[in-house]
Amino acid sequence: MTPQELAAHLAAILSDIVRARGADVAVAEADTAVERPKSREHGDWASNAAMKFAKRIGANPRELAQEIVVAVEAVPGVASAEVAGPGFINITLDAASAGETARRVVEQGAAYGRSDVLAGQNINMEFVSANPTGPLHLGHTRWAALGDSISRVLRAAGADVTNEYYINDAGAQMNKFGRSVLAAALGEPAPEDAYPGGYIAELGAKVLERIPDLAERAAQDREAALAQAQETAYQLQLAEIKDSLERFNVHFDVWFSERSLHAAPADGGKSPIEAAIDRLRAQGHVFEADDAIWVRTTDFGDDKDRVFTRGNGIFTYFAADAAYYLSKMDRGFGEKVYLLGADHHGYIGRLTAISGAAGDHPETDLSVLIGQMVNLNGARLSKRAGNIIELDDLLEWLGSDALRYWLARYPADSPLSLDGEKLRSRTNDNPVFYVQYAHARTCAVDRNAAAAGIDRSAFEPGLLTHETETELLGKLQEYPGIVAGAAELREPHRIARYLEELAAAFHRWYDNCRVIPLGDEQPGDLHRTRLWLNDAAGQVIRNGLDLIGVSAPERL
Repeated sequence: MTPQELAAHLAAILSDIVRARGADVAVAEADTAVERPKSREHGDWASNAAMKFAKRIGANPRELAQEIVVAVEAVPGVASAEVAGPGFINITLDAASAGETARRVVEQGAAYGRSDVLAGQNINMEFVSANPTGPLHLGHTRWAALGDSISRVLRAAGADVTNEYYINDAGAQMNKFGRSVLAAALGEPAPEDAYPGGYIAELGAKVLERIPDLAERAAQDREAALAQAQETAYQLQLAEIKDSLERFNVHFDVWFSERSLHAAPADGGKSPIEAAIDRLRAQGHVFEADDAIWVRTTDFGDDKDRVFTRGNGIFTYFAADAAYYLSKMDRGFGEKVYLLGADHHGYIGRLTAISGAAGDHPETDLSVLIGQMVNLNGARLSKRAGNIIELDDLLEWLGSDALRYWLARYPADSPLSLDGEKLRSRTNDNPVFYVQYAHARTCAVDRNAAAAGIDRSAFEPGLLTHETETELLGKLQEYPGIVAGAAELREPHRIARYLEELAAAFHRWYDNCRVIPLGDEQPGDLHRTRLWLNDAAGQVIRNGLDLIGVSAPERL
């Protein structure tokens, strides 16, 4: 029996009691959620439902708890229940009921822990979105790991999620990028405002390979040559960004170009930005003043009204942000999630105002997650990129698994300082190694069991009575709730911390309960049943690691 099933039984029992007392009080499963008691002597699960509802229905908490206990003890799979303290209910499952979890996990496989709690939600996840003017660095690394992990847990909870990268490929930074690369390609002195780093020289050389007559073109028409060099370098840099992210096990479904917002359609109509102005004007939120077009965002909590375009006709970044938000609406996304860096707090008011002006409900249709910075001791600045630590260098030094795990292990809003050597270590002090080692152990047990002729031909869950088996089964039962909670709260670190607890429970079980008989002992149903439990633990570790983009090696 899972904690969710037990909570459902408690909700049904309490609902019957409430109705019998003539009280008009609704009871939901969330009101009767159970948790693990601090001491195993107090049973498998505990509930404070009696204390929560006693006052609301005019009852004594202990008396209400006792009434619930009587009904709970009649639930199949419950061995006993008792009242503790002021009205806590402690519940112990019978061994067979608890042990059935192992069979359920193995039979469901990769589907175990997945649910439909967020079914019907169509979510757009935008994250990273770095300028395509240089390589990805350490700061982008954290947002890539968090954003992708959040998407994975949302999908596991039944949501339809699209990972989207907004390519900032319009504006002054792209022109600066083009001038930097053209100068490098032609062997000219770098412009005063040029991008630093050896990667510019590399891009210049690659551009020259693709446009061998670039010098002649520049001599004839400098602006045309600049445009060609800029576009070629842009495509090369974007391809590198995509490759780096795929190596980091981060996949984007949509690469959305900012340039597309400025471009008029082939039929000569208005650009998406111009159309956005018309749409917001039709809703009464656009006005003109001081030779500029404004959006009255103060009506939606912004600290000041925002300019769409000034008298020079050049659109502001806000105009692109608004058109981009409308694009997400038009593509059918309900909730739009933005994962932004620590220096983007000002965007919260802007995006909230855009959402309201566009006719959305910001409290339900918009989520802005602000992440904090990360630093990594021992990492070397990139020789190629100058004063940054490149993602590619980190992948070569630490590997994707260590980076993904450690970056997913902490809440997004907590500053993070990591020790590179600890990430590389192969000791139990390194959580990613500790969890992956637990999985590798389950695989070793499988191999040794096969060699000893032990299979899963028998399953007697009532035999799983050792205290470490009870503990391990309890942890396996918690997994679906952990996933659902991580999805609803957008907190994938809950998965990582759970996996560490599960790994610890597995290691304790491994040290105390044998799947392979010792000496002349013959394999029996207990050994075969324990193989089910071993495989269930391995399955859940695999499932959990997949949700944070980390591999589950069979050998270490």
